[in-house]
Amino acid sequence: MSLQDVLNVTKILLQYLLPTLKIFGLTLLFSIPLGMVVAVLRRIRFWLVAKPVGFYILIMRGTPLMLQIITVYYAIPMLSQNSFPFLEHLLSFVDTRSNSYQFNALLVAFVLNYAAYFAEIFRGGIESIPQGQYEAAFSLGMTKMQTFFRIILPQVVKRILPASANEVITLVKDTSLASVIAYAEIFRKAREQMVTYSSLAPLFIAGVFYFVLNAVLTVLFSAAEKKLDYYQ
Repeated sequence: MSLQDVLNVTKILLQYLLPTLKIFGLTLLFSIPLGMVVAVLRRIRFWLVAKPVGFYILIMRGTPLMLQIITVYYAIPMLSQNSFPFLEHLLSFVDTRSNSYQFNALLVAFVLNYAAYFAEIFRGGIESIPQGQYEAAFSLGMTKMQTFFRIILPQVVKRILPASANEVITLVKDTSLASVIAYAEIFRKAREQMVTYSSLAPLFIAGVFYFVLNAVLTVLFSAAEKKLDYYQ
């Protein structure tokens, strides 16, 4: 490929950076709060709550994200065609071939998957705080809310930050899996350009995009860790 070809491919991939960032940003926006809820439910000792939540986490972490994307994308239309009149009526208003359905199916799969991982990270962080810190806070007259937000939460954030950073960086790379259902994002367009130019260079250019995004995130997380060095 000539330099001009490289610039043309880069320009094309830049046009599809926003769809990639949409998957990334919205997955974090929804999976982190859901992960917190799941982490709390996971710690409930009542088996009717703990067992189903544990099974959900096992499924999400034990099967490939690609399989989950395909399942969500194809399962809903299949269910609507197999003796589910209510679902069929509901989906009569949804074009399962539209870009919006495609994106929504992707988002559901990504959020459910990453919420399971974040839930275990959050649960581990909460359970790593010694019980004595709760007791010390209560002895100073703090309420449960004050104890959690002033004493516990800053330490939990400090402890889960490295693991959370790993998940966030992995998410950037996992956005390439959106191409499995032909969603137009950087990796899919790079593959198309690879065929057009009969060269692997477009894939390497796409790799540079992912590398730059992850480099920026690494710098941000490093800065956040330094800010929290106060909590040892």
